[in-house]
Order: sequence, then C-alpha cells, then structure tokens
Amino acid sequence: MISKLEVKKHLYNYCLEFVESRLKTINNSILELQQSLDSETKSSAGDKHETGRAMLQIELEKAGKQLLEIQKTKDILKKTDITKSSEIICLGSLVFTTKSNYFIAISAGNISIDDQQFYTISMDTPMGQLLTSKRIGDEVFFRDEKIKIENVF
Repeated sequence: MISKLEVKKHLYNYCLEFVESRLKTINNSILELQQSLDSETKSSAGDKHETGRAMLQIELEKAGKQLLEIQKTKDILKKTDITKSSEIICLGSLVFTTKSNYFIAISAGNISIDDQQFYTISMDTPMGQLLTSKRIGDEVFFRDEKIKIENVF
C-alpha cells in the first residue's frame, strides 16, 4: 500500500502529463494552421482563395483560445501544493467519499492507483464546487444522492 503523499504525487504527475499532451497537440495544430495559411497566401487569388484564408484564420483563432485555456489550466496546476494536508478540502486535496475518490486540481479524467479509482477534478466542476471548503464527516448531495466525506489528505 502506497502512502497518500505518493498517491497525490502520482495524480499530480498524471495531471501534468495530461496538460503537457494537450499543450503539445494545440501547439502542433497552430503550427500546421500557420503553415497552411502561409501556403494559401502563395496560391491563386479569387473568392476560393479568400474563403480558404478566412476559414484558416477562424481555425487559428479557435486554436489560440484553446492555447489560452490550457495555459490557465497549467497555471492552476502549478499552484497545486500536494505536500500540504488540510482538514478542509481545497486545491490539492485528496478526498475519499462514500461514492468516489477525488483529487482536487484540474479536470483530467480518472485513473486507477493501487486498485482504487480516482477522479481528477477542478474546483470549478459541479462536484468540485460541492466538495470545496467541506471537511471529514460533511455530507453533500449530488444528483439526488447523499455523499459523505470519509477522509481528506
């Protein structure tokens, strides 16, 4: 059985890999769009050319917004202190409930560690909002189900 700190480290690294992978994908997408835009500039003129450029420009703007969002997510992860343990649920908390186990950091899906399932969630998610500022023994209601907080690290 690994320690709760080791579990937190594993979950933090999982989140970090998730962010880095998304960042790499978005950066590659932006690079490809920029190259397409450059080659579109060199091709023929006319309505088809202008429409193609406009579509590429829109896609580039979307990718830019995604890049900003993933940068914000990375900043939140940087602020996550996994060495801190608090009785009150906050950023970086490892939470065990009667329903599921949660790591409060960023939304990066779920992972199994030592035959236990953990959901990595943001404080902005519905469950994250319910759990934040609660403590051991508190109960929350989610989708008409009562969930009791059993442990917090």
